Amino acid sequence: MRFDLDPETPQISYKLLASTVTPRPIAWITTLSAQGVVNAAPYSFFNAMGHTPPTVAVGLLADPERGFKDTARNIIENGEFVVNLVPEALAEAMNITCIDAPSDVSEMTLAGLQGAPSRHVQPPRIAGAPVSLECVSLSSVVTGPHQTIVIGRVLAVHIADEYVLDAERAHVDTPKLALVGRMHGAGWYTRTQDMFQLSRPVYADFVKSTGD
Repeated sequence: MRFDLDPETPQISYKLLASTVTPRPIAWITTLSAQGVVNAAPYSFFNAMGHTPPTVAVGLLADPERGFKDTARNIIENGEFVVNLVPEALAEAMNITCIDAPSDVSEMTLAGLQGAPSRHVQPPRIAGAPVSLECVSLSSVVTGPHQTIVIGRVLAVHIADEYVLDAERAHVDTPKLALVGRMHGAGWYTRTQDMFQLSRPVYADFVKSTGD
């Protein structure tokens, strides 16, 4: 079945994309408001987009009536943010930060989270997150009346020592991070421990093995 996506029915587009483009990594973003409030919220329209320079992209969706969340507004206004990755152990706390709290209330406080200082940006990291990316906005692309894509440059990556296998060679114990991803529908997530490996084929070897 083919679905031709109509701008007049955005919820259909959302449901189709959210239920098929899975699993999605979660950017648990911390920002700082002009009033000094630390905001935190998870965004699953997110991924790494390159490494020269190291780049991430985050899709910021606004409610047609209430507008952007505080976190999204802070990114657009001051261009600094931290992407914290979500381990299963902090999934409940992450879920609390989805709450529709007033602008002067920090979701970090509501979720019982502690901050840790960043080196290059003002917003703090989330203490306990195994990985945190300090970012500054490179550009923002408005893709619709209630949607903006922020492209951020990663200035620093913080990884808890227990997950670093070899710092000089940048080897990380990825399975041990126990990160979670976003799945279909409201409230559905997935663990990332169930993996399999495939070797990337080399054309010359492939031709030889198939006899073509």
